[in-house]
Amino acid sequence: MPLNATLSHYAILTAMLAPAFFLTATASLLMSANSRLARVIDRARVLLKALAETEDPGEIALIEGRVALQRRRSMIILRGGQLLYVAISFFVATSLMVAADALLGYRFAGLPIVLAVLGVLAMFAASILLARESSLAVRAVNDEMDEAHRRARHTPGRT
Repeated sequence: MPLNATLSHYAILTAMLAPAFFLTATASLLMSANSRLARVIDRARVLLKALAETEDPGEIALIEGRVALQRRRSMIILRGGQLLYVAISFFVATSLMVAADALLGYRFAGLPIVLAVLGVLAMFAASILLARESSLAVRAVNDEMDEAHRRARHTPGRT
């Protein structure tokens, strides 16, 4: 194999490494998002059970607000996860296009770059959504701690 062809192969493989690194990072974010979604679902189930067991109108309104927040969190995570799957698709397409472009004599011009940029943009948008969901999660926990503190301070018979 001529030296020129060997260098070309290395250049192609090197060009395919960047999307592979992005695939790994995206997969990690996707696992995190799925784990977060599972926690939201578990929390929503607990809240729905509590809602079914209470008759106090004030408590019902409080729990319904918490359920609504969990629903909002789950939708944000869903959108983030969907964007991460889109990013994975673009990164795989980028790797395939790099190889196809080299095999077919570099006829696709900047298409591998466009695919990579679209993948990075999808990953960026997903990261923003997941950061927003994290803020909502902290807000939910803080609201529940504040409510528990308020109740503890107003327990009858407490000195």
